[in-house]
Amino acid sequence: MRRDLSLIVPSPAWPAGLQLSEYRPELGAAVHRLMEFGYLDGGGRVAALEMWQRQFETDPEYDPALCFIALDAGEVVGVCQCWTSAYIKNLVVHPRFQGRGLGRALLLQAFKVFQQRREGFVDLKVREDNLRARRLYESVGMRAVRREPIPL
Repeated sequence: MRRDLSLIVPSPAWPAGLQLSEYRPELGAAVHRLMEFGYLDGGGRVAALEMWQRQFETDPEYDPALCFIALDAGEVVGVCQCWTSAYIKNLVVHPRFQGRGLGRALLLQAFKVFQQRREGFVDLKVREDNLRARRLYESVGMRAVRREPIPL
């Protein structure tokens, strides 16, 4: 899916009490746990912590300022991991915060930052059967641009 960044991006409305942070290595284990939790129902997987953290932090498209982390009293409750190519790699929200606007706020924050970096579009991939995620993405102005078969 794709979001045209030449269009107006609303300001994020954050759920009360949350703090926005960028990625720091000391948050790696908590971010990893949330990502593992987010993939329990399928649709992806996360490598073991040490491998994930090494791959993440050494990826050529890595920029800690593009990994948006929502904290609730110091606990990681939401992550929007983006690459410098204006690509959203992962979006995970803890179930306690689902339905409260956190996923939307994280996406809008990413869009705003990519607009400031003068990107034209932001992209992500989502499974066609992930209706809840697709509804969220469509609600923030993302549109399907291409369908790809899922490798078996």
